[in-house]
Amino acid sequence: MVLALEAKMADAHFWDDLAETQKTVQLSSQLKSKIQEYRDLYKEYEEAQLLYELGQEEEDYLREAGTVLEKLKMVLDQMELQLLFRDKYDRSNAILSLHPGAGGTESQDWTEMLLRMYTRWAERRGYGVEMLDFLPGDEAGVKSVALLIKGENAYGYLKAEKGVHRLVRISPFDASGRRHTSFSAVDVLPEVGDDTEEIVLDYTDIKVDTYRSGGAGGQHVNKTDSAVRMTHLPTGIVVQCQNERSQISNRLSCEKILKAKLLDLKRAEAEKEMAGIRGDQQEIGWGSQIRSYVFHPYSLVKDHRTNIEAGNVYSVMDGELDAFIDGYLRKQAALENSATREQKRDNEEV
Repeated sequence: MVLALEAKMADAHFWDDLAETQKTVQLSSQLKSKIQEYRDLYKEYEEAQLLYELGQEEEDYLREAGTVLEKLKMVLDQMELQLLFRDKYDRSNAILSLHPGAGGTESQDWTEMLLRMYTRWAERRGYGVEMLDFLPGDEAGVKSVALLIKGENAYGYLKAEKGVHRLVRISPFDASGRRHTSFSAVDVLPEVGDDTEEIVLDYTDIKVDTYRSGGAGGQHVNKTDSAVRMTHLPTGIVVQCQNERSQISNRLSCEKILKAKLLDLKRAEAEKEMAGIRGDQQEIGWGSQIRSYVFHPYSLVKDHRTNIEAGNVYSVMDGELDAFIDGYLRKQAALENSATREQKRDNEEV
């Protein structure tokens, strides 16, 4: 496969189609990375074997072999997790949107905390983060934000974060020092490429409005109609972007988000259930949260879908989310495998 791609890249007309060129180069890079990852893993395995043999005579080598094997186990766990990415879009970039629930400034501040958490998580994995839209809160925090997380398997990982997130803490905005509970909704969609045949935007079905950006943003942003709002008339889906100074840039961001939302809706309708790609749509409030972050009266983060817990809430807020994401993905894979086995048994009985 790699040799075929390299032969294609060596063709004199390879650079004629820029979009196809970028896809081929990216695929080649990903495949080479996987091959190198396997080679490095096998090298570590051979080292562990050698250390074990030496350890039969000297105990220190056995301890060193154990350290290498622990490292190998962590790498293998991650490789095993990637095998769970069976959906067509799991390897795509992800569009992550955050929206505060009821509660005004308190919930808007919580949404900004989540924005930092996901940004730090992406940086830890070496993913790129691009701001598609950002609407600041009236006093603090954010009213809404949309990010493009760019990296291999970004959507595959982040789809585990879709849902309502609950915060419990002593509010810094309450002069009486009372404990508050706040909610924020996280939505995750796969980025849809321009060449995706499943979704083609028809501008006869889209109403486009331009308006002056609100909030902080500098003189240029607030004096020109750079913000863009798109309404998809057949479905009623509305997206808006005002983060960029250029109306053209905001329009492109709107198109990107609208395509993702239309794909999401199409696949949900085809599957006859919203749990397939979007998850259950619930009120941003009590009883609907997928995870709770408690700062007071104790420190705890608990995922209500898997019962996985972390005692250090500050490390989680600093982007240490892998335990929660891995646990959810493995549980979903187990449920899907169980359902497949039951379906197979039913078919055999018939």
